[in-house]
Amino acid sequence: MNTGIVICAVITAFLAVFCCNAFAASGQLPLQTAEKVDLQKYMGVWHEISRLEHGFQKHCIGSGAEYKLAADNEVEVLNSCTDERDGRRREAKGRAWSVDPVNNSKLKVSFFWPFRGDYWIIELGENYRYSVVGSPDRKYLWILGREPELDESLYQKIVERLRTQGFPVDSLVKKPLKGKSENAKLL
Repeated sequence: MNTGIVICAVITAFLAVFCCNAFAASGQLPLQTAEKVDLQKYMGVWHEISRLEHGFQKHCIGSGAEYKLAADNEVEVLNSCTDERDGRRREAKGRAWSVDPVNNSKLKVSFFWPFRGDYWIIELGENYRYSVVGSPDRKYLWILGREPELDESLYQKIVERLRTQGFPVDSLVKKPLKGKSENAKLL
């Protein structure tokens, strides 16, 4: 028998066992993403409906994002919100790029080189009416809409689907929509 084939078989078996044990230890299956994302359709203004809270968005209300496709097929990102303490607008500019060009549902985003994070599009509504974005470790999650509000029954269905994927949906926060009209004037 060819030694190379045996070595490949042993390595493959080791990786399979390692991956299964890693998923079993975390108690979570790999995060499923949207089947296919048309980046051109995804561009434009998105309003934050809810999120898992993190320090970089503390005191943010009326949060939103605007995405523009750049000439190099990367995405220009402008996130903004109103600081609920003093009413001032806060902005963060960054760039994103697809790491899975087959379906474009897995992106990396960077607001400050060399740091970058996962931006995985988990679910998309019909006609890109809403988007659910998160990270594979399930520590980051946003529900976004093209409009500042999402139908409550649809929102609850999305939340239940996220619960089955292992997200801590009981920690989702909905911030007041004060400042929402400013999201339409991002770039």
